[in-house]
Amino acid sequence: MTETDIDALGPVDYLVIEFPADRPPDGSALPLLRDLVERGIIRVLDLAFVRKDADGSLAGIDIADMGLEGDLDITLFAEAGSGLLDEADRSEAAGVLEPGCSAAILVYENRWAAPFASALRRKGAQLVASGRIPMQSLLSSLELLEPESR
Repeated sequence: MTETDIDALGPVDYLVIEFPADRPPDGSALPLLRDLVERGIIRVLDLAFVRKDADGSLAGIDIADMGLEGDLDITLFAEAGSGLLDEADRSEAAGVLEPGCSAAILVYENRWAAPFASALRRKGAQLVASGRIPMQSLLSSLELLEPESR
């Protein structure tokens, strides 16, 4: 990657999505992910599937072996492998998974934010903190506010 490529790079995030042992992924979200890619909103850098066995050991799963249903073109996702996601990252992800569950680990660039981030970097600014508010926390906060709004 050249310096110009790095300057144009948007913020990079990751997600670890756990699938319950009794409901493995069916692929229904992949068309939505593909749409985000095709519209230039994100760029998938890495996508890996793993399974945490009952004894706590972690095993990688090839996307072709996931048993996804429907008419899916998984080429885009099967080829996603920038090298950013390494074995240490997979092990860290395993720490948050329940035994018997599988997970998708997604590393992606926020292409929508690339021009904004690039402009800030040119002026010497840098991102020093980032975070997400879990949906459960957001819903709990809204429930607490609900009686006050009546």
